[in-house]
Amino acid sequence: MTFRSPSCVQFHVSYIDYGNTEFVCRSALVELPEDLQAPCLAKKYKFWGFHVSSDQDSAHFQQGKAFLQNLIYGKKVRIQKKSVCFDGTILVQAFQGNLDIGEEVLNPPDVLFLCPVLKMKFAKFTLPGSNRESPLPVASAGVGLGWPPGGRGHPGSTVCMPRLRPAFPDQRPLSMKEKSKATAQHAANLVKKKKEDREMVEDNQRLTAERDAQQQNNQRREDQLRDSLSELQKLKEETANYAKEAERWKTERNTLQNQSEQLEKHLQDAKQEVQAIRGELKKKEKQVDKLLDSVVAEQFCRLAERVYSLRGLRERNPGNTDSDSLTESINVVINNSISAPVAMEKLESAWRDYSLAQEKLKACQREQLGDLIDKRNKVRGVLAAAVESFLQEAKCLKVRQRMDKLEEVSSSLTAVFGPVSMEEDVGEQAFEQYYQWRTQRSRLTGSVRDGTDKALKALCTWSENVGKEQNHETNAFHKVMQHIQSEQCLLSDIMEKDLLNTKFKGEMLQWLNASPTPDSLFSVKKRIRSLRSQLRWRQVEEASLEEAEDIDLTEILKKKEEIAETRNTIFQEISQERKEYMKLSALAEGRFPELHQLSPEADIHSYMSSGGLVFRSLDRDMFDAEPMRELSGRRPLVCTEFQGQRVILKGYTVNEEAEARVLERTTQFHRTRTQRESQPDSGILPLLALFFGKSDPLAYVMVPYFPNGSLWAVQAAKPLTATESVKVMRGVARGLQALHAAGITHASLNPNNVFVLHRHQGMVGDYDFTKTPVQRAMDSGMVTGSISLVAPELRQAQGTPPTPACDLYSYGCLLFWLHAQGFNGDLDSGRRLALDISGVKLEAKLQALLSKLLVCVGRLTAAETLADDYFLSDQ
Repeated sequence: MTFRSPSCVQFHVSYIDYGNTEFVCRSALVELPEDLQAPCLAKKYKFWGFHVSSDQDSAHFQQGKAFLQNLIYGKKVRIQKKSVCFDGTILVQAFQGNLDIGEEVLNPPDVLFLCPVLKMKFAKFTLPGSNRESPLPVASAGVGLGWPPGGRGHPGSTVCMPRLRPAFPDQRPLSMKEKSKATAQHAANLVKKKKEDREMVEDNQRLTAERDAQQQNNQRREDQLRDSLSELQKLKEETANYAKEAERWKTERNTLQNQSEQLEKHLQDAKQEVQAIRGELKKKEKQVDKLLDSVVAEQFCRLAERVYSLRGLRERNPGNTDSDSLTESINVVINNSISAPVAMEKLESAWRDYSLAQEKLKACQREQLGDLIDKRNKVRGVLAAAVESFLQEAKCLKVRQRMDKLEEVSSSLTAVFGPVSMEEDVGEQAFEQYYQWRTQRSRLTGSVRDGTDKALKALCTWSENVGKEQNHETNAFHKVMQHIQSEQCLLSDIMEKDLLNTKFKGEMLQWLNASPTPDSLFSVKKRIRSLRSQLRWRQVEEASLEEAEDIDLTEILKKKEEIAETRNTIFQEISQERKEYMKLSALAEGRFPELHQLSPEADIHSYMSSGGLVFRSLDRDMFDAEPMRELSGRRPLVCTEFQGQRVILKGYTVNEEAEARVLERTTQFHRTRTQRESQPDSGILPLLALFFGKSDPLAYVMVPYFPNGSLWAVQAAKPLTATESVKVMRGVARGLQALHAAGITHASLNPNNVFVLHRHQGMVGDYDFTKTPVQRAMDSGMVTGSISLVAPELRQAQGTPPTPACDLYSYGCLLFWLHAQGFNGDLDSGRRLALDISGVKLEAKLQALLSKLLVCVGRLTAAETLADDYFLSDQ
């Protein structure tokens, strides 16, 4: 069927699924294949003998229509087939839930506001083939389906009705007639049953309350009896302890009495021995007085012989003495010294002005930036001129040769006279006193050489003045060393300034006429965005290929290779982005502090404040990650590869406030690690990156992946030996020392947060950066076996902030657990460990260390722990 409209020709089409119809344009018509050209699968039904009123604008019609629509529209209707007429008409009963639609329509309730259909003249009940209303009561009319025109009525009827096969004497089935009676009886039974059930429930509740009260009384009596038995047992134990203490005191008293008697006996023996020794000493004193004169004479004779020998040696081998070397060194230091360059003072003043200008730039507001940059550039020009003048003057000085000569003189004097303390003030007259002493000594030495007869006399005079002479020589040595070190400091300062200013001059030539810009960084970011778009598109293509009906494995593998190549290219560009950030950060920290204000879109400040940890270009969708279900009990963990290294991404759910806290805590942890990178074993797990999800409220922390590397996994697979435990726990102590020095309390030191590399290197792992130290300390994971890793002061006072001492208690528990994994008791840190009682045998040094860690007060620090004999004996 078609009709025309102003815009196009409309076609009335029927669909074969459920008999739906629609008016569509000619362009939307498509010829169906032959196997689909079939009649509709659905059939149309209508109420038998039910005709809508012609007055459809009346209020009764609208109310009746609303009643019928509320009854069946949009609801499931259950159809029960009753019979088939000879003309093909199918008679059925329609139900909506437990409601018979025919009865509800033809026998509506008497309540007016429910909009009854027939009473409101919404429709009339007429028999098909007649123009009058049916004289039959409404309740006898059934609900049926439509029939074709020309149907026949019942026998004996004047109207044209479809003939049933077989024909029922009544249009309403017997089951439907009895249904109303059964429903009424069922309702009465339900009311009676509900009343009985209510009474039964009340009796049950009363009996339950009485039973609960009886149980509570019984439980209270049992508790009182148990408490009485406990008190009786305690009294028995205390009585037994008192008896043991009395017996012990009695034994100790007897022991002390015996010791007192023995001491009195020893005292008497000692008095007798002292008297005997005094007698012998008096005899020896008399003998010494007799021999003293002869011994002194003999010693002077030997001294005279040595003098003669010394005189002959000096005559045979005339050479330089220590004094001669000192005199020569004094001449070298005084006569050939280098003074500070004249331009050095101007250079230092220019550097001070330049540093002040840079500090003002760092602290200024954006509106003051232009004027301060101009002033800085003027000061920089003055500094450049001072640098050039200083470098020209420094080239004329033989600084390196002078440094080598002073080092040679200093080494030779130190080898002769020993080390010197530069804090001692020897005065400005040290050299003059030294020359006077040397002249006097030469005179005295010449007089000794004059003759043998005067040698002993001169020797005595010389020996009396040895102390004074040595003092003059020492003062001169100290003075010359002070000159040497003072000049060495000056020369080192000149060389350092020469190197610094040479570097500054090279940088100034590069940025003399232009300022650095982050254009290279923006180019890298642009390439990353383009590659990310390519990656997403290729991932969509891969998903489409995998979901296709005909799977092409070759094409899928090719697409996977393209995705992997694109991902690696993105990671290379991110590495280049990090290099650009490092360059810009160095410039912003040094010569151009205004750089992050001139280019705020580069976000240099965030990179600098995080220590290079934050990666703004990274996102979770870039990674080909595998979920770590065995480790994701508390937060989502995935394993992936980044720049050729296996890593783990730890996800933390964050809002805007929590994001700032996570950034602050991760940066603090990361800086502690980077400050100790020069040491081979820093003892802290490195953080590789931090980024925030762009499509989810998660913060991701990237750490290295060590398969089965936690202390818990290592001990479960193959426990560490005693030697390996020492090495691993030494690394853990170093990590705690670094964290505590930075003001960080770990508060979550457990076997899952300690990592072991190659069974000899231990590291402290990262903690939950969304939690406070108090929350981390009271976490359920702070236990290993039967041992609680929480310090006793935290268990006794909930909410107390943990301290570094609490970390050392957890450390001590882990150290004990490594050597006693089968321990099932409880560590009482209120007294010394009684490990021998629990059957655990420990090395003496280990037990001594644990006794200093597992105590309530006075625990060792991390540095003191590393200095303990337990760790020193293994080095």
